[in-house]
Amino acid sequence: MSDGSSIEWTQATWNPVTGCTRVSPGCAHCYAETFAERFRGVPGHPYENGFDLQLRPERLDLPLAWKRRRLIFVNSMSDLFHPGVSGDYIGKVFETMRRASWHEFQLLTKRPERAAELAPLLGAWPANAWMGTSVENQRWTERIDALRAIPATTRFLSCEPLLGPLQLNLTGIHWVIVGGESGPRSRPMKPEWAEGIKDQCLSAGVPFFFKQWGAHDCDGKRVGKRRAGRELRGQTWDGMPALQHL
Repeated sequence: MSDGSSIEWTQATWNPVTGCTRVSPGCAHCYAETFAERFRGVPGHPYENGFDLQLRPERLDLPLAWKRRRLIFVNSMSDLFHPGVSGDYIGKVFETMRRASWHEFQLLTKRPERAAELAPLLGAWPANAWMGTSVENQRWTERIDALRAIPATTRFLSCEPLLGPLQLNLTGIHWVIVGGESGPRSRPMKPEWAEGIKDQCLSAGVPFFFKQWGAHDCDGKRVGKRRAGRELRGQTWDGMPALQHL
């Protein structure tokens, strides 16, 4: 949780929930789990309980104190639509987003089917609440159908870590992020996978954001995230959807 972020496609993070459980191959080397588990058992630390799912009601009103408009990634350390988070609590998060109407909120889930099920119970979907889902390989493109059923003004895909080539139906999708995996056990991303998604986005008129190569460069050599950089064929891709308020 921070008024500021090193994540390239956002400006701040807000974590009214922390902790999660793995659901697909993209979770195997989760940065959030790795970070949280470093502090398991440290008395008084926010992650004293590691990556166990925890509601953080004391953080619900935090965005209201941030008066400067910004993009806010919701639950960078969790998944708001985890089955352990009640619909009532999710409703409180949505109420904060409605009240903090000067911000743009970016929600990202690996459980879009639950988000679609709850959507009718959450009231009118706030125009400033983007909804995204993670798609790491072709097996999980089914999440995109669930995402399309959510009445968000802006829907997006996070293809990170990208673990294989993707053929995408981008109908109703307004933004695509692609990135390779970082960390000591990271899996390399092939250039043709990223380029294939970029080409599909350009053909469909969907903004494309290339976040990073990760720990491996475009030749598959482990060089570290900083050296690998974020250029795709010598170009930086920073496409973003139209902002509703900023």
